[in-house]
Amino acid sequence: MSYRPYQEIIRRKSRLIHVGRVPVGGDSPITVQTMTNTPTEDAAATIAQIRKSELAGVDIVRVSVPTEEATAALAEIVREVNVPIVADVHFHYRRAIEAAQAGAACLRINPGNIGSKERVKEVVKAARDHGCSIRIGVNAGSLEKHLLEKYGEPNPEALVESALWHADHLLQEGFDEFKISVKASDVFLAVAAYQQLAEACDHPLHIGITEAGGRRAGTVKSAIGLGSLLWAGIGDTLRVSLSAEPEEEVSVGWDLLKSLHIRHRGVKVISCPSCARQGFDVIRTVEKLEDRLAHIDQPISLSIIGCVVNGPGEALMTDIGLTGGGAGTHMVYGMGKTSHTVKTEEMVEHIVQLVETRAAAMKAAKDAEAAAAAEPAQAAE
Repeated sequence: MSYRPYQEIIRRKSRLIHVGRVPVGGDSPITVQTMTNTPTEDAAATIAQIRKSELAGVDIVRVSVPTEEATAALAEIVREVNVPIVADVHFHYRRAIEAAQAGAACLRINPGNIGSKERVKEVVKAARDHGCSIRIGVNAGSLEKHLLEKYGEPNPEALVESALWHADHLLQEGFDEFKISVKASDVFLAVAAYQQLAEACDHPLHIGITEAGGRRAGTVKSAIGLGSLLWAGIGDTLRVSLSAEPEEEVSVGWDLLKSLHIRHRGVKVISCPSCARQGFDVIRTVEKLEDRLAHIDQPISLSIIGCVVNGPGEALMTDIGLTGGGAGTHMVYGMGKTSHTVKTEEMVEHIVQLVETRAAAMKAAKDAEAAAAAEPAQAAE
């Protein structure tokens, strides 16, 4: 429960599955995913891209495997990275079987183009044999012909019917380690489909607005759609689909979760839009601080406010705060209380140092707590 009643999100109850070692659904944290855009056949380039996403905090990474060469490279990719890999399969069901054999943690199949029920059955067998989960990935742009004929166009009912139809095929095979997505590029369509699906089943849901657009427009579109779903308690894992580098998708995904107080990672910056009252250049200062603090993974809140109108009030609710003052001297706050002043020319370096010091102390405390918890188990061995 949130520390304020109006911030509480009642999460939809879903069954628990695993993508490798990462739990999805149930009471587990909502995970952040992305997808590589390098040719998977180029294992070195793909591994390098995944590592960038790991630094940004990704939980799960999806790679496309359209060729035999791609599934052949997958074994090396899986071995060299630290997050579970989802193999994205379209049209060629044999790629799913090869991906499972290569060590993929999950197989993403699109029922609209994977082929017959018999082929899906073979994919399920490969998943079971190699400990993979599956994502049923329904997309408004590739619905089955009979559903388009039935409904006349992609609509929420068609997406949900497709998803449940294929889920039933997996359940008939005694396989329930799967999650479902019903993506569309239209926000209204996607949200409505997910709302209906959430009521119709208890399978974990992978949420996303597909083909959302470039970094700015796609972020806005995803925030509207995914934010609506997350606020309603719908969604167990997410991907923000942007025409941008994978690590950008990860950052936006985390910002969405942080904004709704669902998960906290890194520095959450609260800053004013700036006006003529500002005591320093807020826009440039925030740009510098976001860049300098991108490596911090501990959950820390930081307020950067240009003047005293809202600055002290915002500082009450953040770990570290900076409020613009007169004559090039500004007030620094710690844990909601006034602490000391800093000059304009020193403030960026000073705030970076404060955040890094706090992050190091938080990490040390967590490490000590983990070590203390491990001692009884070691003593029992």
